[in-house]
Amino acid sequence: THSFTTDSLRMEYCLLVHIMCGFLALGTHYGKVYLLDVQGNITQKFDVSPVKINQISLDESGEHMGVCSEDGKVQVFGLYSGEEFHETFDCPIKIIAVHPHFVRSSCKQFVTGGKKLLLFERSWMNRWKSSVLHEGEGNIRNVKWRGHLIAWANNMGVKIFDITSKQRITNVPRDDISLRPDMYPCSLCWKDNVTLIIGWGASVKICSVKERHASEMRDLPSRYVEIVSQFETEFYISGLAPLCDQLVVLSYVKEISEKTEREYCARPRLDIIQPLPETCEEISSDALTVRGFQENECRDYHLEYSEGESLFYIVSPRDVVVAKERDQDDHIDWLLEKKKYEVVLIFISLKDIGLAYINHLVERGEYDIAARKCQKILGKNAALWEYEVYKFKEIGQLKVILICQEGIQF
Repeated sequence: THSFTTDSLRMEYCLLVHIMCGFLALGTHYGKVYLLDVQGNITQKFDVSPVKINQISLDESGEHMGVCSEDGKVQVFGLYSGEEFHETFDCPIKIIAVHPHFVRSSCKQFVTGGKKLLLFERSWMNRWKSSVLHEGEGNIRNVKWRGHLIAWANNMGVKIFDITSKQRITNVPRDDISLRPDMYPCSLCWKDNVTLIIGWGASVKICSVKERHASEMRDLPSRYVEIVSQFETEFYISGLAPLCDQLVVLSYVKEISEKTEREYCARPRLDIIQPLPETCEEISSDALTVRGFQENECRDYHLEYSEGESLFYIVSPRDVVVAKERDQDDHIDWLLEKKKYEVVLIFISLKDIGLAYINHLVERGEYDIAARKCQKILGKNAALWEYEVYKFKEIGQLKVILICQEGIQF
């Protein structure tokens, strides 16, 4: 991982980032939006509002951007054209999402969310009209648009709307209603056009959107949602991203001090996990170094990713950390740190790692197992056998290793 904070951003708290087409759009607490290249160099700056930016959305072409802010301002404009829509509402607008194909004339649509989820569509006379998709369940907290499906979270749960059939197709209630939704916000990401991943509190749900058979429809929507995986994590979730069949999870960590027995905020973690139907398996875990983590809350972290590049952007109020997928050497180092020697043997030669594994077993007092592993790891290497025999003799376990050495022809 590495991080960047440009000089002109040092006095502004970063709130969120959106990555598309090789550049980042970064919103700040002081109402500005910066466009940066992947090295963190500013290429453009927009003064949107005197108050904080709540969300940024880019279409897939990277040519159109939507921005909303705490003072109710909404702007959708072309980065390379004069096309623009702007509106000011009488309440904070928390979320915005432009149609993924907004660049097309037939897809001039976007949604905004404050107390209501509103869909804006441009008519054939270039006039904008709005319609209410949902209201009455508290503030809209998050929204993600993929293909023909819009997913959003409010205080009660997550909904999905089919923009083609104009039907709401599901309601996924949130699990832990004791957590404040403004302090522990819902994370949403689409793995593909039909797979939505939901992270809220410590809970993860993977939802698959499926077609309903014609004989089952009656008055029901043409699609339905099946939860294919559901499990709890050890920590609170600040962000999610897909990585092949695995998940990248940005975890907000609280620990108990041994001295004071009080809870404190630890460094956030970036975990890779393998989802299973009712649980998950940890593949790797890294604690991240970000400035001011001791004062940060779960809502202060965000995770964005660049599809197809395995690049992940962790946003905290003072830093943007860029993480990339581990190569084999990185993964081996992590396995060694976790003392998962058996797994490491799959990746590299026995001679490189075998002695460390034998030493680990000896330190744990598992002399019989260590001696048996010598047969597999040392092979017919006389010098290594001589070294191990001497070591076993020094700890009073010579007989154990000599039994395993019998029959080996050097």
